Amino acid sequence: MRLSLYLARLLVALLAIAIFPAQAQQAGLSEQELRQLMQMAEYIGVDYPEAVADGKIINIDEYAEMEEFAQLLIDRGGQLSESAEAQAIRTEAQALQAAIQRKASVKDVQVHTASLRQGLLSIAPALALPRALLSLDESRALYQAQCIACHGVEGKGDGPLAAQLEPAPTNFHERERAENRSLLGLYDAISNGIDGTSMTAFHNLNEHQRWSLAFYVGGLAFAGEADTAEGTQPSLQDLVMYSPQVLRNDRPEVSTAAVAALRANPGALFPADQARGDAPIEVARAQLKKSLAAYRQGDYANARTLAISAYLDGFEMAENSLDSLDADLRLATERELLGLRAQLNAGSDPQQVEVQVGVILQQLDRAESLLQDSNLSGVTLFVASLLILLREGLEALLVVLALTTILVKTGRRDALKFVHIGWIGAFAAGFATWVAAQSVVTISGASREVMEGVAALLAAVVLFYVGFWMHSKTQAHEWQKYIQDSINRSLSTGALWGIAGLSFIAVYREIFETILFYQSLLTQTSESQYNTLWAGIGAGVALLSIVGFALVRYSARLPIGKFFSATTFILLALSFILAGKAIAALQEAAWIGISPLPVQFSFDWLGIYSTWQGIGLQGVILVAALWLILKGRGPEGGTAKAA
Repeated sequence: MRLSLYLARLLVALLAIAIFPAQAQQAGLSEQELRQLMQMAEYIGVDYPEAVADGKIINIDEYAEMEEFAQLLIDRGGQLSESAEAQAIRTEAQALQAAIQRKASVKDVQVHTASLRQGLLSIAPALALPRALLSLDESRALYQAQCIACHGVEGKGDGPLAAQLEPAPTNFHERERAENRSLLGLYDAISNGIDGTSMTAFHNLNEHQRWSLAFYVGGLAFAGEADTAEGTQPSLQDLVMYSPQVLRNDRPEVSTAAVAALRANPGALFPADQARGDAPIEVARAQLKKSLAAYRQGDYANARTLAISAYLDGFEMAENSLDSLDADLRLATERELLGLRAQLNAGSDPQQVEVQVGVILQQLDRAESLLQDSNLSGVTLFVASLLILLREGLEALLVVLALTTILVKTGRRDALKFVHIGWIGAFAAGFATWVAAQSVVTISGASREVMEGVAALLAAVVLFYVGFWMHSKTQAHEWQKYIQDSINRSLSTGALWGIAGLSFIAVYREIFETILFYQSLLTQTSESQYNTLWAGIGAGVALLSIVGFALVRYSARLPIGKFFSATTFILLALSFILAGKAIAALQEAAWIGISPLPVQFSFDWLGIYSTWQGIGLQGVILVAALWLILKGRGPEGGTAKAA
């Protein structure tokens, strides 16, 4: 068996692509430098009125800072690539400098700063938006602990140190300033500080705290604003990336009142349960309602995105628990949520969409009622905890055991360390990814499903190839030829690392999802039930250990030919299962369409689901496997006795 170095590298590359979206690389400037340029441009637009009025300089220090920042924008803009976008940024930076030098009107300068910032946003890597904020009380307490010395108790720029600072600290209650300040600009100022001012970087705060602080101070000038429900609701990305003034000028369809109301109270974009990391059913309900609202306003793309989130970030996190209470309800709700996406377009019947959303909301209410009935009973909690580990762990266990026994049977015990490197690395990477998802980067439900789908599809291909290779060695003369050629003694470094890669990919895709499912299960578990939860985990570990021990012991007693024959069936079966699960995961993430079969069914353990895409791919694998097996029993290669 040979797995090339190219395949090993491909495994790592595809995993990286699945977890972290590809980002544009701009020659000469890092992501942080691009964000600093955006911050400078916005700062000029906000503070220019403090430097110039009616064509005259009114504050020479502020004006000098405007000139300095404009020159920095030109200098650093010269380090960008030679793309058309970069050239437009350089031209706009020069136009901004010229406007400052002729002491143009505030409106003219703000047109240039907004255009410049828009250009920088277009070439900057995609921003990981916040998934949750601290509560208002927690954000206020954070502000009081970090900011009052300069900005004052109420955020009016009148703190004890304010009189000593030049430029003066920001008064967050100034509405005109707030109208021209984006939440991203505030977040970057908190994260990196502002050159030439007393604003320092708050490296002591984590990303969650910095976003919460940015939303808190960014909303002070809009306190008391209410949404009049006219116009399109801004998305979280719009609210974070653009100032209210830019949205008013460039996106007139977006409701000005809604922007102000969300700056004052962003809670509608961050359900309280999501901020706490609990109540997945309520997350699903909230996202579904926002999806319907977006559909009514004709924002079909956002409606589909929110519907996907309702399933992946909400309902899916409760599926294991609900399955142990009412499997039919779980399946019906999942089917309706996945089917809704196809209806969220301009050609659908609005009445039918309303009815379908109503049906799903009723199903969610029933699910929530079941899940909230005294949290979970002891038996239900034990079973759910046990099944999570069995379901996610069995496939990974079989792949690792198959690789291990193959190496042992072929006399390559020295290569076992590569298998162990793979699965141990997967545990470490899974835990690190979970930690990153909590505090460093945002990994949405859709990104998680893409990662799992790509990993499962790649593993299915590799497993089918390994099964094909093993089938070719089931006959005695083939095995003897293999030994004589000493192929098993000359596996290349690339092949060994390929083995480690397969071990890694088979285990990693299960680890992260397992952690998420247990995290969700914990939200439905009272403190007195923790022992039951751990008992389920312990029972799952014990069962997996028994299965693993039995497989190792049984395979060790098999003659090499029979071992290869039995392992062929296991690997081909795993390829069949993983292919079905890969298609299902990519469908859930909306990377692949969903074409349901006339009859609804689901066999999760086998990876069989009632869609043409999944059944079609599994059918191809099944036909290829049958051809492979029947060919081996044909007249030319009749079953010789195994060695």
